[in-house]
Amino acid sequence: MHLKIRHRTEYRYEKPVRYSIQELRLTPPTVAGQQIDKWKISTPIKASNSIDTFGNACSVFVQETPYTSMMIEAEGAVYTQDAFEFIDDAKAVSPYYLLQQTNLTEPTEEMLDYFSYSLPKKNTVDQVLKLAEAVQGLIVYSPGQTNFATTAVQSFAMKSGVCQDHAHMMLGLCRASHIPARYVSGYFFAEESPNLASHAWIDFCSDIEKGIWTSVDITHACLIDSRHIRLAIGRDYYSAAPVKGVRTGGGGEELSANISIQQLA
Repeated sequence: MHLKIRHRTEYRYEKPVRYSIQELRLTPPTVAGQQIDKWKISTPIKASNSIDTFGNACSVFVQETPYTSMMIEAEGAVYTQDAFEFIDDAKAVSPYYLLQQTNLTEPTEEMLDYFSYSLPKKNTVDQVLKLAEAVQGLIVYSPGQTNFATTAVQSFAMKSGVCQDHAHMMLGLCRASHIPARYVSGYFFAEESPNLASHAWIDFCSDIEKGIWTSVDITHACLIDSRHIRLAIGRDYYSAAPVKGVRTGGGGEELSANISIQQLA
């Protein structure tokens, strides 16, 4: 498919923000299954660009002049095709590093007991998909019940969440099963469900020695395909977040995010 994407993030503050640093991971990489046609990120001031530890394109900008609103916009077009396997380059983070749990992914004994019959014994597609189906079956997709700071344990207790919560729970269970796994942030094209445009899933390492990873969408309990556009990878949401930052001042914050995805002829 040839997909046009527009991602607008707007912040408004009740008081002037005196100083802020924003870190963006809003540039899709050219990897198996996707090729960038064109892409542009618009920020209030010029950003500096770099590649982070996980190989993600990262943009950072600092604002030292007071402001009460801020707009960040990413826009472009991507060619996609079905692909769910990815091979690390020589500079990639070791898969063994991605066996480590984080605060967002750490499972409890209760969680491990609940999923004990679904936990994979081997890092095969069939066994990991079986676990994805179990997670999807338990965690009812319910927008607005959780947020970026919700942990896998909290989502497990509520039995509800969104794609981010599915991913965190899946990461925790894979890592507890000694399978390296990483968080993937991105977009999902579904004309009938525009609320799914901002999406998250996981990669699990299907061959540690060769650095081969397989992508699984837990929300849909399937391997990823041409509907998925990758943005960034990391240990969890926080290290792969499309937009994150810190600020001084501002008081209360109002965030508005809008993503549109259209299929081009």
